[in-house]
Amino acid sequence: MKKVGLLGGTFDPPHLGHLFIAQEVQYRLGLDEVWFLPAHEAPHKKKSRTDAVLRLEMVQAAIEDNPYFRMEPIEVDRLGKSYTFDTMELLQEMHPDTAFHFIIGADLVETLHTWHRIDELVGMLTFVGVGRPGYELKTAYPVTYVDIPELEISSSMIRERVGQGAPVHYLVSGAVFDIIKEQKLYAER
Repeated sequence: MKKVGLLGGTFDPPHLGHLFIAQEVQYRLGLDEVWFLPAHEAPHKKKSRTDAVLRLEMVQAAIEDNPYFRMEPIEVDRLGKSYTFDTMELLQEMHPDTAFHFIIGADLVETLHTWHRIDELVGMLTFVGVGRPGYELKTAYPVTYVDIPELEISSSMIRERVGQGAPVHYLVSGAVFDIIKEQKLYAER
């Protein structure tokens, strides 16, 4: 059976922390691939200001040089709120020979009890938790923990830095940096 990691998020923008987490979990768990799942509308976050097409373009640009990574646009294509349960139903139907591992940071581990249909969801996949500064990996739900170095990078920090005119070149890939610059993303409006 194929083993695939899923890394969801708004990716507004995708940054080196996302890529590092995906690579480390792929390596440590021996996953065949990691699929990046850009959300159309994350249920637990404010609606993204950046158009979904641009976020897909940035994710594709960020992962293009890694043969273990691919983008799965299923949540953007489906529109509406991107509930993981709905996504997993579709992915399991499309890929019945695949065991999915959903990669989440410690901040999301602590909120698993609030996820839509969580009791059914834990039977559909394996949650993989990674540390994040300022959060503990505590939950009543089953989670496989992977201990990796914590990078304190977030998409909100990058948006804020761009808005202030601060450099972000070494926080995102060169290809993502070029898109942010060309499209004038996150600059004061």
